[in-house]
Amino acid sequence: MLALTDSAVQAIRDLMVGEDLPQEAGLRIAAKADEAGSLELFLASSPQPGDEVIERDDARVFLDPEAASLLSDRALDAVASESGTRPSFRLTRP
Repeated sequence: MLALTDSAVQAIRDLMVGEDLPQEAGLRIAAKADEAGSLELFLASSPQPGDEVIERDDARVFLDPEAASLLSDRALDAVASESGTRPSFRLTRP
C-alpha cells in the first residue's frame, strides 16, 4: 500500500484549505488513459468506485486500481515549491 510521509500529509491538508470541497475530499492519483505508465494527481470531492482510499491524520488519497498496483511499494512525499505556492509531490521507496 502507498505510504504517506508527514510532509505529504501536511501538503494534502494545506491544499484543501480554501477549496470548495466536502470534508471527505482528497488527492486522487489515477493512471493517464493516453500515456501508459503515467499518473495524474488532482483534488477530488470523493473516491471513484474501485478506488483504494488511504487516510492519515485527516489527509486522504484516492488511488485508482492501476495506480494502486503501480504504487504498492512506494511512499508519497511532498516538497515545498520555491515560489511558495503548490507543493511538488514525488514518489520514493520507503
